[in-house]
Amino acid sequence: MSSPLRTLVDWLDNRTGVRGLLHEALYERVPGGARWRYVWGSTLVIAFVSQMITGTFLWMAYSPSTQTAWESVFYIQYEMTGGWLLRGLHHYMAHAMVVLLAIHFAQVVWDGAYRAPRELNFVIGVALMLVVFGLSLTGYLLPWDQKGYWATSVGTNLASQAPVVGPEFKKLAIGGVDYGHHTLTRFLALHAGVLPGLLIALLVPHIALFRRHGLHAREPLKGPDAMFWPDQLLKDSIAALGVVAAVFVLAIYGGGAELTAPADPANPYNAARPEWYFLFLFQFLKWFPGELEVWGAFVIPGVIVTTLFLMPWIGRTRGGHLFNVGLLVILLGGVVLLTAQAVRDDYFAAWYERTEANAHKFDASQAFLDAEKNAEREAERVIELARSPEKIPPTGALSLMAQDPYLQGPKLFAQNCAGCHTHVDRSDGADSTHNMDGKSATAPNLFGLGTREWVAAILDPDQVADADHFGYQESPFAEGTMVDWVQSTVPDLDQEHVDQVVAALAAESASSGNRVNERGVDKQKIAAGFQLIKEEIGCTDCHKFHEVNNEGGAPDLTGYMSRDWLMDFIRNPSSERFYGEYNDRMPAFAPHDNPQLNQLDDQTLGLIVDWLRGD
Repeated sequence: MSSPLRTLVDWLDNRTGVRGLLHEALYERVPGGARWRYVWGSTLVIAFVSQMITGTFLWMAYSPSTQTAWESVFYIQYEMTGGWLLRGLHHYMAHAMVVLLAIHFAQVVWDGAYRAPRELNFVIGVALMLVVFGLSLTGYLLPWDQKGYWATSVGTNLASQAPVVGPEFKKLAIGGVDYGHHTLTRFLALHAGVLPGLLIALLVPHIALFRRHGLHAREPLKGPDAMFWPDQLLKDSIAALGVVAAVFVLAIYGGGAELTAPADPANPYNAARPEWYFLFLFQFLKWFPGELEVWGAFVIPGVIVTTLFLMPWIGRTRGGHLFNVGLLVILLGGVVLLTAQAVRDDYFAAWYERTEANAHKFDASQAFLDAEKNAEREAERVIELARSPEKIPPTGALSLMAQDPYLQGPKLFAQNCAGCHTHVDRSDGADSTHNMDGKSATAPNLFGLGTREWVAAILDPDQVADADHFGYQESPFAEGTMVDWVQSTVPDLDQEHVDQVVAALAAESASSGNRVNERGVDKQKIAAGFQLIKEEIGCTDCHKFHEVNNEGGAPDLTGYMSRDWLMDFIRNPSSERFYGEYNDRMPAFAPHDNPQLNQLDDQTLGLIVDWLRGD
């Protein structure tokens, strides 16, 4: 060692006693020599240090409020340099900590390393395990996305059912009666302050007691005693490096951590599930329906946790130790079995055929899979919108979703239109003749409404009277004038003339809004179609079309299926411009000048229309 460096080390040692500290740390006796089975405690410490480092940097970019939490996590994930990796490391290391904790706990119980004089250290270890679970629970809500919001909502609602203190505990946890700013700030304080501080406060005496009593060696010893330095330190370092490397691979492969759509209290997330390491509890609760839920949520888990704390005293004798080992095997086996059952129940519909015997389980699984698919679609869409040049507005990402036809259209259609209409793409063989309740549709299938293909089907003698168009159940138009005209007149037309009419009507559909149906279509073809409609094939005998104004009781074809036309039609299909007294069953959603008297406002109507038109 060079003289200046030696001088610096001597100075530090004189002030801090660093040589003595290093000697105390590195020259611990390892009975029987270094072994791989002793590495798990060190890997847990490294995992926690990693969480502290990554969590601190995430904290620097996080803003805990209902209008900024999701937005700040989006910024970390998609805009901050390396943010996706940082978030992925934090996320997957949390998973790794649970696995390492389970291995370490199982090893301690299996080896009987809780016996005197190590009872207190074991009790501290069980408390540390509960703190780690608390960190997992409180971190789940912080992204303020649908998955975390609804999973936490289920958990806190369950906690509110605890005897005596449940309701007050829930109010204390969420900062009131509803989830909001106080909920986020409290969970952040717990996750980034209180629980890490408690973990450190427990970890220090845990390590100190471990050093005081020494390592509990597994008999028989494999060789002579050795020191922690260098062999055991090398094994611990390799194991810790392996854990960090595995987490890096998972973070890179997963592209960071998942981020679902922003939390929306008005839009339940039916695919909400806890993380995989809590799935066993989710499944266990299914065994205790109704009033029995308190047993599955509190009584039985409480008895098990109490038994874990008492293991050092239960295991004083050989019979007691065998009881502890048996309980460990039952608990770990039960966790694995319940987790497997939870996964099987959720994905049952993807792996099995529906039968009369399994109908209930199949339908529940299918509902979960549909909700999961819809959640993925929503997440992809809102992230796409947030990454667009317009960015997230000052009102937050939730308002971005609320104004998007792609996300809101299907929901509004399901609420207001799907009782009669379907919206099904038949190209993949799907059934378009039954609505959401499984009943026969009593109005046309609106998929592709106003597109060239849709107009062509209306003018096709073989399709005009099918269930997707005018031949729906109890339709008064199935044998009406329009169907009769198409089936009697269109076959006599040249295909070129039919194509021209289709092009003209499709061009009318594109006359407002953003859709351009006629990209690549010759304008002369459209003009020829206009001429045919007005003068040559009899359309205006019943329909009005621009300046040709006939009163035949059929809808006005001016701007046919355009955004403005559809908005007016949905407002009041019984107006003289459309069906008048011949309207079958289509309700008027906004016929009044006073908006307060209408069923739907213009914004809602616009979202439905834009979605139907694909704008």
